[in-house]
Amino acid sequence: MTRKKVKLAYITNDSARKATFKKRKKGLMKKVSELSTLCGIEACAIICSPYDAHPEVWPSPLGVQRVLSQFQKLPEMEQCKKMVNQESFLRQRITKANEHLKKQRKDNREKEVTHAMFQCLTGKSLQNLNLMDLNDLGWMVDRNLKEINKRSDSLKNVTNSQMAAGPRAEHPSQRAEMQTFEVNSDNMQRQQWFMDLLTPQEPLGFGGPDEMMLPFVDNSQNPPWSNTFFP
Repeated sequence: MTRKKVKLAYITNDSARKATFKKRKKGLMKKVSELSTLCGIEACAIICSPYDAHPEVWPSPLGVQRVLSQFQKLPEMEQCKKMVNQESFLRQRITKANEHLKKQRKDNREKEVTHAMFQCLTGKSLQNLNLMDLNDLGWMVDRNLKEINKRSDSLKNVTNSQMAAGPRAEHPSQRAEMQTFEVNSDNMQRQQWFMDLLTPQEPLGFGGPDEMMLPFVDNSQNPPWSNTFFP
């Protein structure tokens, strides 16, 4: 049977709080002792509480003084390097959560734009997309075109080097790459009207040609996509 998860909050009941203190204090002292024994390190513990007249120390007052003396001999920067209080700890957690949220929004937006691009290539209308959507869609198309052109140049260089070296059997993987490239090129040619419509004349929300910085909108007031693409 698994142990019930304890809610980390102040215990208002006096007797329950005192019992919890005694139990966890004993466990904490045991953990410090195990850490010192197993890892061969100098460690100490000092616990002050309203239930005891004097602070409780481990392993002994002399042992605590020895560890504190070693700590005070360290440079000030070394002493504070890994220290953290409740406020700074929460700030760190909030910063990490915001960074994760920003990255997740960026990934979601890129997936939405990619989905819309494929929907448009199948003949869906663009009338329900706003300026921001069209700008992101144009950026996505430009990026895919650059990848296709880069792949095309790579295949052409391979073909030219093979022709210069003389005729030889074509590798199956190279044949498959050429066929894939021909299919992609044919699709792009058939959708030239789409490219002309979406290619942005000026950057509207991106940090640069090599970095995608997608803008976001408040979905609760002005959703970035219509139900046509994202029901």
